[in-house]
Amino acid sequence: MALENKLGITDSAELARTEEKTSKARTMKLFESGILENLTPGTFHTLAEIRKFLFEEIYEFAGKVRTVNIAKGSFRCSKGLSYSFTSYE
Repeated sequence: MALENKLGITDSAELARTEEKTSKARTMKLFESGILENLTPGTFHTLAEIRKFLFEEIYEFAGKVRTVNIAKGSFRCSKGLSYSFTSYE
C-alpha cells in the first residue's frame, strides 16, 4: 500500500521510484533556480519550502505540517512528536 498521492500510484515500490526520480530532478531545479538564495538557512519555513518544492508534484501535503500519523514500510512517523528549530541568525 502506498501513501495517497496526486499521481494515483498504488504500488509502494513504484511510488518510491517516482519519488526518487522526481525529487532528484526537482533538487537540480531548486539549486539552479536561485530559490534557496531567498530563504533563511536553518528555519522551519525554509525546510517546509524545500519539501514543498521537492514533492509538490506527488503529494498534496508536501511542505505542510503533518496532522496524521503515517508509515512507510516499517518506518512510522507520529504526528505527536515535537521538534525545535533554530535560526542561524
